[in-house]
Amino acid sequence: MASKPSSQSKVAAIISRPDRPEVARTVPELLEWFHAHGYKVIVDPETAKYSNGQEEVLRSQMSARPLDLVVVLGGDGTLLSAARATAATDAPLVGVNLGSLGFLTDVPLGSLFSMLDSIAQGRAAVEQRSLMQCDLLRGEAVLGSYMVFNDAVVNKTALARLNNYDLFVDKVFVSSYRADGMIVATPTGSTAYSLSAGGPVVMPTVSAFVITPVAPHSLTHRPLVVPDSAVVEILLRSVEEVAYLSLDGQPGLDLRDGDRVRCRRSEHSISLYRTDTDFFHVLRTKLKWGER
Repeated sequence: MASKPSSQSKVAAIISRPDRPEVARTVPELLEWFHAHGYKVIVDPETAKYSNGQEEVLRSQMSARPLDLVVVLGGDGTLLSAARATAATDAPLVGVNLGSLGFLTDVPLGSLFSMLDSIAQGRAAVEQRSLMQCDLLRGEAVLGSYMVFNDAVVNKTALARLNNYDLFVDKVFVSSYRADGMIVATPTGSTAYSLSAGGPVVMPTVSAFVITPVAPHSLTHRPLVVPDSAVVEILLRSVEEVAYLSLDGQPGLDLRDGDRVRCRRSEHSISLYRTDTDFFHVLRTKLKWGER
């Protein structure tokens, strides 16, 4: 597995799902591969305990480092976290599936080193995935700006009644919705919460956003697909102040009546190394399409 290190060191990051026995077994061998191929390696705190003194860097600080490759050991949630943390570096990701579903982390653990060899030889397939930039606005003040891989969800709390939402696309009013919530999803996120709420499956390479109401009061309200060149804005109308904004399934941010969530395509994208498995095979396997 060894090869002569290159004269100019490259930098790789390893990001892991905590407390998985596979991580303890894999990281030492992975470090050996990286060092043999001329990489300097940084690791997140979850990986550090298995890395024999490699430089430890918080995920939130990895975007400040010049990265050439990111290996993610975990499930789709770990990859979503890694993608948000490293998106600004534009470094490609290898998602190694240690979870159950594995829509994004489609490289089996047993294929990790053959995939790395393919990457080193320039033969690995890579797929571009779009990201969203979502801003939370209160009046004219931007309270926060967030990178999103899957979806942005404006939702009610468990005990709340239906909320009212006004939807705008490129500042043009679309409709008012009375619903449990509203989802704005990337094509990658179309197979996440949006799918559960009745949204369409969108191929990851399509340049679009999916806007899906969650349990709308009106049966005529249906998911809407718009180009990702558009700016999507959701205005909350709820005097009870019982809504929140969740990004990629992370803990929600409290919203008030009149708050706006504005979503647009990010200037960054994710390069994701993939196996030869096509998207429809993934759907048949993971969603059990075609089974009787």
